[in-house]
Amino acid sequence: MNPFFSNRINLFWLATVFLLMVVNVINIIYNTPMVPDQEWAQKIFYVHVPSAWTGFLSYFIVMISGILFLIKKDQKWDRIGLAAAEIGTLFLALVLITGPIWAKPIWGRAWIWEPRLTTTLVLFLIYIGYFMMRSFSDYPERAARTAAVLGIIAFADIPIIVFSVKFWSPEIQSHPQVEMASQPPGILLPFIFSITCFSILYFLMLRYRVHVLKLQGR
Repeated sequence: MNPFFSNRINLFWLATVFLLMVVNVINIIYNTPMVPDQEWAQKIFYVHVPSAWTGFLSYFIVMISGILFLIKKDQKWDRIGLAAAEIGTLFLALVLITGPIWAKPIWGRAWIWEPRLTTTLVLFLIYIGYFMMRSFSDYPERAARTAAVLGIIAFADIPIIVFSVKFWSPEIQSHPQVEMASQPPGILLPFIFSITCFSILYFLMLRYRVHVLKLQGR
């Protein structure tokens, strides 16, 4: 099988993603407004939230792939689920890195054990266990089935993370309850553009990783 980027279409998407991400970074640095009391720390928002969106999207694909693998017993769905789990965890790690960078100047501490942060960390640790289980199992087929079930169950944590600011009282949480639809265009449009860039990057990464896993399987 030819290398992934020997295909002109894939190479075109690689160049497109690179250009979009460069434009996105420049737009975030130079064109997004400073928010009072946050200043430069607020610009991390345009990376932090799209990373979370991409990670959650990836874990949604893990869940769907797990369901289809258990039904159809097709290794294709196991490869997609594994690839999505790897990439989703990469983006979730970025969330856990950028979050404390934002929190330090805003809250005065890089980490506070409040609901959204804690439930996000729990999801990350679940997937660390997911990879350990797959790596150390002596029975690949059984590991694939167990991973599919774990990926389905783990997705239940995502609505808890997303709606944690609604589930718990304001007294025990520090995350701002931001309604993006009410934001001015100077914030909303760069935010949408950044999420779009991250989403396109994600799907290219997913296709590439599935390609690699398919080669390894052969």
